[in-house]
Amino acid sequence: MKRKIIVDTDPGHDDALAILLAAQHFDLLGVTTVFGNQAVEKTTRNALQLLELAELVDVPVIKGNGKPLVQETRYGSYAHGKSGLDGPVLPEPRRSPRDGHASDFIIEMAHAHKKITLVPIGPLTNIALALRKDPSIVEEIEEISLMGGTTMVGNSTPVAELNVWCDPEAAHIVFTSGIPIKMVGLNLTRQTYADESVIEKFRGLGSNTGKAIAELLTFYTERVRKLFGLRGASLHDPCAVAWLIDPSLIEFKQMHVAVELQGKLTRGMTVCDQRNLPDTLTFGETDAIVPPQKPNAQVGITINVEEFINLLIDSISVYP
Repeated sequence: MKRKIIVDTDPGHDDALAILLAAQHFDLLGVTTVFGNQAVEKTTRNALQLLELAELVDVPVIKGNGKPLVQETRYGSYAHGKSGLDGPVLPEPRRSPRDGHASDFIIEMAHAHKKITLVPIGPLTNIALALRKDPSIVEEIEEISLMGGTTMVGNSTPVAELNVWCDPEAAHIVFTSGIPIKMVGLNLTRQTYADESVIEKFRGLGSNTGKAIAELLTFYTERVRKLFGLRGASLHDPCAVAWLIDPSLIEFKQMHVAVELQGKLTRGMTVCDQRNLPDTLTFGETDAIVPPQKPNAQVGITINVEEFINLLIDSISVYP
């Protein structure tokens, strides 16, 4: 039986690959949308256009939150353009989003199937809202595989990654929920990139979908080269899906991950405890070592890039 998943997303160029990868390998119950790479109205339209392109017209799209829980709204349009999915001309969607709010859809599917996986690859607002509305779904969510955070350098700030920085309070709710979490952060996802050779592999598929992905990645690569000086477009979001398809692709460490909410310079930082302190240590109140907390996430450290790219190409090759 295929794993039942919901992709919660803010398409987004790399989000597009993640959605198509998920639809090929899992029972994709729905695509829920959130603000992030652009306003939620645009990310919702982008999701509908992408599903239209790939002829995945039976996958429902449910619009979610257009702003974070607490802070002012920020967008990642610097990398993804005015539409959030600039580059190719995608087909006009022939359907509308399903009625209702993304958080309610998540709750509905959790109760209906009793064992679902969430793949949030944008700000975690919809997931946090669902957990607040109905805490009982914690028992019915098998796992969360998310793209967000970093153990090292950020992109939105020196220490914060975009998805977490857009709604740190939501990220805090998710990381403290008790649900098993897989985290792919910038420290891992920046090991992957789409340069001209990868883009040509997508174009060489000879399909409308392959051509559109190539055009998306061409736009995205040009943007991130100007912004960050990278060799190509980092394929952040599909890493969160690929880990579920083939766990051997990613080496991970168990860590406790906390989200910084108060720091003037560090708000939105994912504080990953990478210390190797022996279990036999005891700590007094005046000790200069803060005791470690129990790990709450598997944090991706390295990825087999060649196998990951092969997985993407093979998966996209089936689309029209």
